[in-house]
Amino acid sequence: MFLLLLYTSWQYIDFLKSKRDALAASKHKIQALSMHEKVSSMILQKQKSTVAMALSIASDRYLAENIKNRHIKRDYYKELIEKFRENTLYKNIWIQLLDKDINSLYRSWSPKRGDSLKNIRQDLVNVALTKKVAYSVSVGKFNLTIKAIVPLFIGEEFIGIIEVISHFNSISKQLKKSNIDSVVVLKKEFKKQLEYPFTKLFIDDYYVANFDAPHEARDYLKENGIEKYFNNSYKIENGQIIASYELKNKDENPVGYYIMFKKIDTISNMDLDFFMFKWLTLGIIVIMSIAIIVSTMLFFANRRQKKYFHNIINSATNIVLINNRKTLLDVNMIFFKYFDRYKTLEEFKKDNECICDFFVEEEGCIKADMDGVKWVDYLVENHSKVHKIKIDIFGKVYYFSVSASKVLKEKNYYSIVLTDITEQENYKKELEHLSVTDALTGIGNRRYFHQKIEEEIHRAKRYQHPLSLIMFDIDFFKHVNDKHGHSVGDEVLIEYTKLINSLLREGDVFCRIGGEEFIIILPHALRDEAQKIAEKLRAKIEFCQKVIPITMSFGVVEYIVGEEIEFIFKRVDDALYKAKESGRNIVVVG
Repeated sequence: MFLLLLYTSWQYIDFLKSKRDALAASKHKIQALSMHEKVSSMILQKQKSTVAMALSIASDRYLAENIKNRHIKRDYYKELIEKFRENTLYKNIWIQLLDKDINSLYRSWSPKRGDSLKNIRQDLVNVALTKKVAYSVSVGKFNLTIKAIVPLFIGEEFIGIIEVISHFNSISKQLKKSNIDSVVVLKKEFKKQLEYPFTKLFIDDYYVANFDAPHEARDYLKENGIEKYFNNSYKIENGQIIASYELKNKDENPVGYYIMFKKIDTISNMDLDFFMFKWLTLGIIVIMSIAIIVSTMLFFANRRQKKYFHNIINSATNIVLINNRKTLLDVNMIFFKYFDRYKTLEEFKKDNECICDFFVEEEGCIKADMDGVKWVDYLVENHSKVHKIKIDIFGKVYYFSVSASKVLKEKNYYSIVLTDITEQENYKKELEHLSVTDALTGIGNRRYFHQKIEEEIHRAKRYQHPLSLIMFDIDFFKHVNDKHGHSVGDEVLIEYTKLINSLLREGDVFCRIGGEEFIIILPHALRDEAQKIAEKLRAKIEFCQKVIPITMSFGVVEYIVGEEIEFIFKRVDDALYKAKESGRNIVVVG
């Protein structure tokens, strides 16, 4: 009996060690995936924020005239950059203005101007050709940066480009608050492009792009071979989690790596230590007990094991589900913070077969049925990736990143971890909305028009329904600004936009594409119907006389199957031109 108890004790201790190691490994994996997801989200947020800043500057009504007239006031933009530094997280913002021929008119970091970048910067050439906003991680003469490039227009005329450049320092500072150190590394084949390295930090031939990269982290990468960490995985070394995220340019080619360090002792291990202490104490009691109560003690040990395991998952700050691929077996307390109508898992299961009953289908999100595979099976089969789900819980919508891993092999028990990323997702959607919205009137901007006209032409081709366009502008609007001032001109744009919006059909797309120039996409509308709508708008505008009396001229065309966007846009623009040439305040059908 003694030998049996001794053998059982050793087996028991080994089991506890393996269980603790498995729990620790699972915890480290979740932490590494969280680090990976966090830096990916922060980089995307900064890219969108940089675009938003560029669009904000581009919306300045005097900017385009200044660029066209080549009259740039350096103090104005210096003051603008200082405002960004004071009111945002981004302390290193650079601005460059270029004319339509890609000649530099202004650089915030240098007095140099007048030089051509046409044969140096293909990304600027692409924006000049496509007239579309671009953003990317990019390598320049000074640094590895995040760039946003926005085309500038006066009416239909392309007159220049604004480029806003930001750095990785604000991201590394934010991560530092979570006890994560950062080393942002440029691939060595791009070193020759760095004529004036901004940080002057290197690990062998690899440039370090963030000022606050710790000496210890840089020395460790150098000693162990930095290329060993060039992947999208993670390692547990030297008492820390080292996770790497690949940085790609606009062509999806890797240009560098974001390497993160988090010391394991900064991650709370109280649950693991508590687990070992309690179970070792229980083991000593079992060993000292007499043989006739061994079976009884094992029974209680098994019951307590479940209790302590439950304590561990309850200490997590994310939702943790225990599942056997068929049904929910257990959940932690955070689960009931979100599903607050229920106090126990049994209550939840009475009303719902599965948490997937709350899933909302959205592109890029996990569905209850993934092409014939149940969502839990899909997560298990793709456990190396972090996925996203959208959940509507009693009218409140959340986004979660979700991953699954096996916790008990012999019983096919799996832990499913849901991390709330609602705030990040909503922020991304808000930035996307800002990038397609006219700041003054609140309707779609030129970029939004190009997105929607492509979609509507595709639908018109596919389903063979009619499609028409109305283009119009305010007659003698320059006279309004000159006589009454730009503030009155802005008020005219705002008020008459509201009037026109109130007269349109549901499904019509209303956009401002220039200073006083507007366009309406009319799905399912023939040319005659579009003409009647335009005539109705013309009459209502002339009768309204809100702010000051104005009139507008209108051009109308119907889409011809097979024609390109540029051709239908030119036809409606020509129709508007004829309306203005024919005396204004009329509708001309092209």
